[in-house]
Amino acid sequence: MKLAFKIAVRFLKSTKGQTALIALGIAVGVSVQIFIGSLIQGLQKSLVNKTIGNSSQITISSKSSDKLIDNYDAIVDTIKNSDDRIKNLSIVSDGPALIKNNSKTYSILLRGMNINDSDKIYNIKSSVYEGSIPKNEFEILVGKDLRDELNLNINDKVDVITNSGKLNTLTVTGFYDLKISTINKSWLLTDLSTVKKLFSTGNKITGIEMQVTDVFKADEIASDISAKIDNDMVKVDNWKAQNASLLSGLNGQSVSSYMIQVFVMISVVLGIASVLVVTVVQKSKQIGILKAMGIRDSQSSLIFLFEGFLLGIMGAILGVILGLVLSYIFTKFAVNPDGTPVVELYISYKFIGVSALIALLASTLAALIPARGSSKLNPIEVIRNA
Repeated sequence: MKLAFKIAVRFLKSTKGQTALIALGIAVGVSVQIFIGSLIQGLQKSLVNKTIGNSSQITISSKSSDKLIDNYDAIVDTIKNSDDRIKNLSIVSDGPALIKNNSKTYSILLRGMNINDSDKIYNIKSSVYEGSIPKNEFEILVGKDLRDELNLNINDKVDVITNSGKLNTLTVTGFYDLKISTINKSWLLTDLSTVKKLFSTGNKITGIEMQVTDVFKADEIASDISAKIDNDMVKVDNWKAQNASLLSGLNGQSVSSYMIQVFVMISVVLGIASVLVVTVVQKSKQIGILKAMGIRDSQSSLIFLFEGFLLGIMGAILGVILGLVLSYIFTKFAVNPDGTPVVELYISYKFIGVSALIALLASTLAALIPARGSSKLNPIEVIRNA
């Protein structure tokens, strides 16, 4: 085996141009795999993050006619003890209301919550660009778009009409921007006690919101929660069931990415195999002499397997470097007007390692065809025809 390795190295050194060309071909294949894979993964994570990253991924709501959840403390305790994959949990109490401003009427949603708990889901505190979060009852945060519509300032009073027809006055303590126009225009954020008093819900809430450590396991976790709660008056929804079109798009992206990577690797394998087959013909005289000197067929086959292995190592290392360079260049040239990348590339060291390993295995396997051809060479005929 040691002799076969040394001969393989000598063969590669004797045709440096050819060796460099094959290694470059493997490198291009690996770099394309890494670049496309990282780009697709980055796009998927960006889409998921923008869609459900700062929102509830599992939501418990009521099936009752009043849409209220009673005895929610017991449900919350059951959830907290049911699955360690649940990382953030918040109780909310929502109620529809109207705001009248001059001749216009705006439909809004009053959202009562524990700001500290909900902040872990919605990043409310960091989204407040002016003023502060409510500290007392009947204080509210107003979204950026609604503020512009109503021309509001800090400490302004807002008259809100609830579904009971009662007029209530709330004080503006700050303004938020959650980067979603529909939310900025419709949500008024306040504490739980304010909403409970405005809508006379007593010690009841309208929902329990959660985020999980693995967003793609949300449906599985939701099913477990539903089974453990065992309450016919509540339902457990998850983001995957509510975003079927998004999941379909993500699956389509993954399939297209895998297909591209497979065909790239097939072309690399065919390229390596064809070049090494030619090498067998080119080196047939040397192989014939080596066989006449006593080298076994298995050792002659190992020579080309080692060549494929060494070419795979060189190509994989160079390919990883090229792939990372391509990814870096992409983030510098494909940018939004504010200078941020159009797509945040996701660099997974595991994915890079797997891509390099696949290239190494592929190049070694590609050498099986020429290795088999070299083992069948008859030294007497080779030398006679040389």
